Amino acid sequence: MPNLFTKVKDRARAAAQPKPRTTHQVRGQVDTPFLLLTVLLVVVGLIMLLSASYPTAYYDIKHVTKGDAFYYFKRQALFAVLGLVVMYLVSKVNYQGLRGLAVLVLILACLCMLAVKLPGLGVTAGGATRWLRYPIQWQPSELGKFGLVLYFSSRLSQRDHRTPLGFRRNHALGRFGNLLERIGFFELIPYAFVIGIMVGILAIQHHMSATIQMVVIAAAVLFAGGISVWWFIVGGAGVGAALFAIIKGTDYMTLRIANWKNPWDDAQNKGLQAVQSMLAIGSGGVFGLGLGNGRQKFLYLPEPQNDFIFAVVCEELGLVGACLVLLLFALLIIRGYWLALNARDRFGSLVIVGITTLFAFQVFANVAVVTNLFPVTGISLPFFSYGGSALIIQLAEMGLILSISRQNPAS
Repeated sequence: MPNLFTKVKDRARAAAQPKPRTTHQVRGQVDTPFLLLTVLLVVVGLIMLLSASYPTAYYDIKHVTKGDAFYYFKRQALFAVLGLVVMYLVSKVNYQGLRGLAVLVLILACLCMLAVKLPGLGVTAGGATRWLRYPIQWQPSELGKFGLVLYFSSRLSQRDHRTPLGFRRNHALGRFGNLLERIGFFELIPYAFVIGIMVGILAIQHHMSATIQMVVIAAAVLFAGGISVWWFIVGGAGVGAALFAIIKGTDYMTLRIANWKNPWDDAQNKGLQAVQSMLAIGSGGVFGLGLGNGRQKFLYLPEPQNDFIFAVVCEELGLVGACLVLLLFALLIIRGYWLALNARDRFGSLVIVGITTLFAFQVFANVAVVTNLFPVTGISLPFFSYGGSALIIQLAEMGLILSISRQNPAS
């Protein structure tokens, strides 16, 4: 992937001087392969959600679903239709107008992320308060990720127009200031401040998975924007040290790591998800048990319609089917980076890099959790896991990529 990011940086530098824009720009066609892959993944995701969710919904007689076996599917299908409409509308929008909205979106996201702690607004589920009740139940951290991508992309797209700071060279403090300017320290301060604020808010929510995603997409956009690789070495070491300190200093995280390393030691409680997920994957074999014939979803595997839906994919479609699903994800991600390479300007290129990297990390992290390569993190599988607001936001982000592809010279 470094070679790809290097090409993105080179293209971005070549497009540093944006072309003249008018209010009514010439509109091209959306990128057809990207559109078809997105729609195909949504359709396959709905089919797998129907198969994975109906036992849980059917047996939940007294609570959410009231025994309606198609409860999750009907709601997800409705949100999928709404999301596709949103994707179409966003693809028609001139993405250049988002430059000026980046700060506003970021501030709004931070306020919404803080609002989850207000009585009557926040929703607690699974022992965590990370959702807002209005207008529908949704996670403000999703808006925060999008706002982070917009802000970083907007600021980095104007990087070549930044006026370097100058200090007097006749004393040591001035010479030190000039050194910091040369190595890009002062340039990084706004980005570090923003990511620090957002990570601090997420720490209040104890939302480790969103924190990791924020750091990953921030690093990806900064790297593609041309920030020196040495800063990523320093930053990576700092993040690693902080993560180690958090794990060692927090009983909750220490227990989670212990359960991840030895899930069979407490297979009926803390290790239940990992154990049942691996049983589902193993029972699928090469060709699977057949669509709808999985057994672990019958109240053995927790959250089969959500974070662990890929285990149902492996059980019912087998190794071959799971690899085909991952191939579709890989093709969409590769096409996204290809569109970033061919974007008409730096802003569009960096926005695609941010969104595509977030999408790629979510797929990788979810599959890693399901196969017990990573500890349980709560990261869902895009287009597959149940969650209406998340699906709409994901499709809106795909719509933004399609909007950028309309103005790509290569499209």
